[in-house]
Amino acid sequence: MPFTVIAVILSTLFSSFSSANFLAGAMSESLGVGAMLKVVLLKTVIALEVLMPISLYVAVVMGLGRLYRDQEISVLRSAGVSENRIIFAVLIVAIPVGIASGLLSVFVRPWAYEESYMMSAQAEAELNMDRFQAGRFYGSEGKGKGNGRVVYIQSKDGAGKQMKDVFHYMNKDGISEIIVAKEAYQQEPIAGQRPQIHLLDGSIYRLMHSGTKDTVVHFEKLVYFTDSGNILNYRRKATATAALMKSDQPRDIAEFQWRISRPIATILLALIAVPFSRTSPRQGKSERSFYGAAAVFAIYYILSGLAQTWVEQGTISRVPGVWWLYILMALFAFSLLSTGFRQKLFLRR
Repeated sequence: MPFTVIAVILSTLFSSFSSANFLAGAMSESLGVGAMLKVVLLKTVIALEVLMPISLYVAVVMGLGRLYRDQEISVLRSAGVSENRIIFAVLIVAIPVGIASGLLSVFVRPWAYEESYMMSAQAEAELNMDRFQAGRFYGSEGKGKGNGRVVYIQSKDGAGKQMKDVFHYMNKDGISEIIVAKEAYQQEPIAGQRPQIHLLDGSIYRLMHSGTKDTVVHFEKLVYFTDSGNILNYRRKATATAALMKSDQPRDIAEFQWRISRPIATILLALIAVPFSRTSPRQGKSERSFYGAAAVFAIYYILSGLAQTWVEQGTISRVPGVWWLYILMALFAFSLLSTGFRQKLFLRR
């Protein structure tokens, strides 16, 4: 129960922050409310692989900590419940959460990144019809001197996907191009596809402005790509896990190892949280334990980013890769949970 509550709270906070950040950006002007909510949802799904281990870690520290403060752990021990039984109970929760985190990281996260990339590319496209209202002229300036474009749409449907009487003028590097079409529709891109508009029954006029012959082309159907072509670049975070596994590129190796290490990280963090939940009700030093737990998680977070960066840069090869961190975490967890350390811990308190 504490895990679910904390996970919901963290996810809500993250979604709220993402929404505020998204609304402050220019991309919000290019998308409707439904698309904006979808982008925020995708970002939240991506963040769950990190939010779930954090939620479980905090839930174990807070949940067991309260049992210690209320002396309910003492009652359980007097009833024959050993420390190993408590650890086993934590593992019963940690293992399914770890598996869920791993499935999110291996399968759901790449899909969410791909959808997010496509929507971002479509929103940032130079010729995105979602931002144009019917019956109005829209102009923009290009990077070079005299470069720019003008767009006019006579009418469009409520969804903004079907348009009639489209006019598009573009001047670039001394060449003017005019496209007119009786009908047009904007197609939703699928995985790996560039944002595009399909123009029907129209003409293209190319004016050279240099004394050379101008050209006119008539078409029944024309596919116009509205982006700069950069979205076809390799997107590592959106790549399927099976493809990353076969790659020898250091960055691919780092991404692959990050994904499959999520279950291990989740379970080890839950085990490390158990000793930091131990408090003495008479001495009231629970705050010290919480500070220690927060410091340990901060160190883990820094080291996990460092381990991934080292693999990406080729400083560390595929083996040991990022696994040295989880070996250290396992040793640290087992040392904290050992009988001798537990006795010393309670003597200090």
